[in-house]
Amino acid sequence: MAKTAGFCFGVKRAVEQVYRQIEEGVKPIYTYGPIIHNEEVVRKLTEAGVRIIEDEKQLESLTEGTVIIRSHGVAQRIYRILENREVQVVDATCPFVKKIHRIVHEHSKNGADVVIIGNDGHPEVEGIKGWCCKKVTVIGTEEEAEAFTHNCDTPLCIVSQTTFNYKKFDKLVEIILKMSYDKVDILNTICSATEERQSEARMIAARADCMIVIGGSHSSNTRKLYEICQKECANTYYIQTLKDLDIRLLPSRGCVGITAGASTPNNLIEEVSKQCQI
Repeated sequence: MAKTAGFCFGVKRAVEQVYRQIEEGVKPIYTYGPIIHNEEVVRKLTEAGVRIIEDEKQLESLTEGTVIIRSHGVAQRIYRILENREVQVVDATCPFVKKIHRIVHEHSKNGADVVIIGNDGHPEVEGIKGWCCKKVTVIGTEEEAEAFTHNCDTPLCIVSQTTFNYKKFDKLVEIILKMSYDKVDILNTICSATEERQSEARMIAARADCMIVIGGSHSSNTRKLYEICQKECANTYYIQTLKDLDIRLLPSRGCVGITAGASTPNNLIEEVSKQCQI
């Protein structure tokens, strides 16, 4: 069992803030997008009365209640919309993501173009893009890095999605730097917990006969854990809950390794662990 499996600091903080609003009897409660990328957690919050706002149009129509900004963070314009609504705002953005917002805003305000190493379309990346004042490019593959071009007279700031693959980040930056740009500021903004989780998953998968990765279907960091484990252990399975686990696929003898994404609650991890020990 991976020691780092389960809620990271930012996710735990965000979920706790939602439950605090529920306990205080605040109504109605909204989250701008799912609070975290875990369907089970979101389902339980929905059952407790928390509503999800899917887009800016819905946000602009609000006249009351509390809006919780999810752990992935949002673009600067979302804060402006909320300022003009008669609603209470609870900002549950992960502090590590907030730091990236400050970095790209400051660098782009001072004339730099921004490169985000990450998955375009991911909520965290969309939020980071929304704090850039100048040109911003998202690069997630070696092909995109090879195709990237930049005006050498303009400073360049490179940051990363907090949950990106650590080794892949280094590789993509290496490709970009082959272009010999003069004014490049590289900031590895991958969360330290992400790096630790990925390293531990790689180590466990390398000695396991079977590897189980638990997490939500939309979780970027869980998907990366799965990819890392699959390279080390061919018998790697990605599940969301215990019901997704086919126990017949597990070896009758040997070692079963278990890890989980940063949005996976401990009770789900414990259920899978107990089943594997039967």
